[in-house]
Amino acid sequence: MKLIVGLGNPGKKYEKTRHNSGFLAAELLSTKARIDLEREDFKCIYGKGKIFDEDVIIALPQTFMNLSGEAVVELINFFKIDLSDVVIIYDDMAIEPGKIRLRESGSSGGQKGMQNIIDLVGSSEIKRVRIGIGEPKYNSIDYVLGVPDDEEYLKIKDAIDKASEAILYYLKYDFHKAMSKYN
Repeated sequence: MKLIVGLGNPGKKYEKTRHNSGFLAAELLSTKARIDLEREDFKCIYGKGKIFDEDVIIALPQTFMNLSGEAVVELINFFKIDLSDVVIIYDDMAIEPGKIRLRESGSSGGQKGMQNIIDLVGSSEIKRVRIGIGEPKYNSIDYVLGVPDDEEYLKIKDAIDKASEAILYYLKYDFHKAMSKYN
């Protein structure tokens, strides 16, 4: 079973912010795959289904970004998912808007939700799809929790679409092929 987790913050206040790019990509993936995100448990909203004959869970932690690992650990433990079958989708300030990067492992790059996951699972060997939101021109907290202007929004929206497509490609082929195609 594969676990795809989009990171973000719950609530209307945050839904269009840069920091919710992971949520938006996971929601788009669920729409494309016709997997309803209708279950609430394990500190998240999630749905189960099949994509290319692969059992998949798509999840949106409801713990707020900085505690995302709590939901991820509960899902991994309950469904007995191998860490090699987990993919985390999240925003990244080090990547320009409109771009994505896939990696199999590495540091969190300062992204607190990803760092919490690494800390709680005890490994940085976690596949991830990073969605570029660009460097802040002011306070980074205000920036990630801010809503992009129309031009920037279109770029980030394109990256969100690419991220969902990259996950589909990964599920059809493998992560290395997805990295070659989308990086």
